[in-house]
Amino acid sequence: MEFRFSPQEDTLRAEVRGFLRDTLPAEGVGTTVAPDGLTGSDEEWAFSLAFNKKLAEHGWIAPAWPSQYGGLDATYIEQLIFKEEFAYHRAPDGGRVFGIDMLGPVLMVHGNDEQRARFLPRLTRGEDVWCQGFSEPGSGSDLASLRTTAEKDGDDYVVNGQKIWTTGAHRADWIFALARTDQDAPKHKGISFLMIDMKSPGVEVRPLINMADSHEFNEVFFDNVRVPATNRVGPENHGWYVAMTLLDFERSNVGAVAAGRRTLEDLAVYMRETGMNGAAGKRAKQTMADLQTGVEVGRMWAYRIASMQQAGRVPNYEASVAKVYNTELNQRIYNFAMNLLGPYAELAPGSKYEKLRGRLSKEYMENTATTIYSGTSEIQRNIIAQRGLGLPR
Repeated sequence: MEFRFSPQEDTLRAEVRGFLRDTLPAEGVGTTVAPDGLTGSDEEWAFSLAFNKKLAEHGWIAPAWPSQYGGLDATYIEQLIFKEEFAYHRAPDGGRVFGIDMLGPVLMVHGNDEQRARFLPRLTRGEDVWCQGFSEPGSGSDLASLRTTAEKDGDDYVVNGQKIWTTGAHRADWIFALARTDQDAPKHKGISFLMIDMKSPGVEVRPLINMADSHEFNEVFFDNVRVPATNRVGPENHGWYVAMTLLDFERSNVGAVAAGRRTLEDLAVYMRETGMNGAAGKRAKQTMADLQTGVEVGRMWAYRIASMQQAGRVPNYEASVAKVYNTELNQRIYNFAMNLLGPYAELAPGSKYEKLRGRLSKEYMENTATTIYSGTSEIQRNIIAQRGLGLPR
């Protein structure tokens, strides 16, 4: 087993790090959260879009995509290097995950030539921002029970219904959504996959503010929204299988690993600067060592998934292991961080007594939900049990 990176991969990592140091605000590298446009101000969103444009100039928005679609034909390992460095340096996401990691691969597999020519170049140029319209009230883990409808009317579908927990809908230009096109079919077989312009008449977005006081999630309502049938991806009533392809591309979790590693490094600096000693300091260092070991395990698992893809294998239960392990590990990291800083952890950014830029309380609260969204830990454990261990349903 060769655990070292190739010289070309080491060179790429150094180039990406240099770009991030030159592009992100000087105080943002290693000391504060880089602007997060999805949850931040309009100014931060403008910074995120400008960052996307700079990535596009390097061909780095979708490096693993085939060159014919605007990518660099990068390997899976090279793609993981990009994701790891971006997360470690707290680069803004800019909404790329939904268009690049989810919709783009789906169009390559299930889209037609016209759809690929229309949408993929705009993604790699950083021109369109997408969101995902899957979950509904009462249809989360049991997604196939969704009730949003799309009725055929001439050359259009007329969409009615509601989506919830729609990340970035208030910033998005487009939404890819699942809607029921056959009311009488079994629940997995009567669904279609539609691409909907968020500026269409009848689309309404309402904010959902989370406990970290961030506007990330939204409700999206469709009231007789007309969607051209040409915006359907794959055959009618085949949307569930299109969506499952999307989910196969969704999870490597190397970003969560890198974020946790960066937080532990910040905490180590804090402990040195405050001279934490004695019994409390010893226990804290032991916990730090345990968590750092956990981070290395998570990182190796993420690279295992990338190596499987590199070999032409499709990760299945392995991606579920990564999701469960890394989200629960990060919850442990931020719980430890809050206890370590004590009252200082609860100070808001801007306080003269804040530590680590007042970042930890927000990250602690936001990580509370990571074991719920993008597939709950309970569902992931079922997948691991059934597909990985061969246990009965």
